[in-house]
Amino acid sequence: MTGTADIGIVGLGVMGENLAINMESQGFSVVGFDLDESKRASFAHRTQGKRALAAESPEAFVAALARPRRIFMMVPAGRAVDAVIATFRPHLHPGDVFIDGGNTHFTDTERRIRELEASGILFIGSGVSGGEEGALKGPSIMPGGNASAWPLVKPILQGIAARTPGGDICCDWIGSGGSGHFVKMVHNGIEYGDMQMICEAYALMDRLLGLSADEIADVFTAWNQGELDSYLVDITAAVLRQKDEATGRPLVDVILDVAGQKGTGKWTSQVALDLGSPAQTIVEAVFVRMISGLKEERERAARIFPNPGLQVSLDRTVFIEQIRQALYASKICSYAQGFQMLRAADETYGWGLDLGGISQLWRAGCIIRAAFLGRIKEAFDRDPALANLLLDPFFADALNQAQAAWRSVISTAILSGTAVPAMTSALTYFDSYRSERLPANLLQAQRDAFGAHRYERVDAPRGQFFHTDWGLGNR
Repeated sequence: MTGTADIGIVGLGVMGENLAINMESQGFSVVGFDLDESKRASFAHRTQGKRALAAESPEAFVAALARPRRIFMMVPAGRAVDAVIATFRPHLHPGDVFIDGGNTHFTDTERRIRELEASGILFIGSGVSGGEEGALKGPSIMPGGNASAWPLVKPILQGIAARTPGGDICCDWIGSGGSGHFVKMVHNGIEYGDMQMICEAYALMDRLLGLSADEIADVFTAWNQGELDSYLVDITAAVLRQKDEATGRPLVDVILDVAGQKGTGKWTSQVALDLGSPAQTIVEAVFVRMISGLKEERERAARIFPNPGLQVSLDRTVFIEQIRQALYASKICSYAQGFQMLRAADETYGWGLDLGGISQLWRAGCIIRAAFLGRIKEAFDRDPALANLLLDPFFADALNQAQAAWRSVISTAILSGTAVPAMTSALTYFDSYRSERLPANLLQAQRDAFGAHRYERVDAPRGQFFHTDWGLGNR
């Protein structure tokens, strides 16, 4: 395969290996490399008889690639990416392309583009979503970076990407700089919110209605036939039906309630603060994972603070439907925050993001794929300059219809001592966003009183600031 391979994959873990096999199955010849000899051997075994090769060295890897060389990196974010670039850069020529398919912080992608610019080597930072199954069968792919590199990789990336039931390809150019990795980061932040809200719906049915895991699975299965139709709702039903081989109990009941995270949700939260873009539901979902890690402290607190013991009379059928509406309304607000953040980033960095197009990329292959995303695409088709999904007629009507049930569910949860932080945060975001007047007027008065930070007046043009001597003396 000397000098003929269409693309190379560096990093032959599960994701990298599956992406390579996906590429080969779509008619592209592939060369793979990994420092781990056992991973090279696994790749060679799985691709035996196919148009794929496991290279034994970086030099052999580069030699196997046709020019311009396209190197797809599937290694951990951070130093590993820089190490791969340092290893292969001396063997490359102007016009060759690095593609980073990991969960890299978008600022690192922008730095690498700048560092490679003088050498003429092109760089793409691409979000890849869908897990190991998506990598093998068709992921959602979000590439951004050097625009001149896109024509060189477009046939391959679009060839392996997921497709919607209507045949739309879930891969397209996002924009310049670190935009591809930024969009993937926000995707993961939305994923955090989605998962937490589903968990809260589960907790309400489990604790307040006393439903078994199988009964809750039946509810999620039914919900997946309507407006909540999504990959996460679907797998939740499957997870709840799984039994533990050792005890025969639902497996979910023997799993410790301590959640892990890999950092993209935290990045989304931090960047939202940097951009001044409200994303409290996503942030709350990250905080819940953090508090789940305080298992021993929570056990102590549970003994000190018993449940309120308030008796709430609930009609099972009615309450399940109210939970469904609360979940749907909360989901709308969570996605609204994510897309509001994308718009804020686009205004800051000038990437030229197509928000409707991004929602299209998430309709298949990725973890947050859902029928719901088609409605988001329609919203931006109606108004490409839409400031917030909540202002779209479809979503505004949906929220108005769900409001009563949403508020009832959260009130019931609070009275019963059941934590629903993401749903509550979503409702708070909704109530804040729809408030014509917030108590920030008092906050500005306080800031001016103690720090002379000044304030605007309702009877003066925006941008004109005032200061008052509040006569506070030595307080």
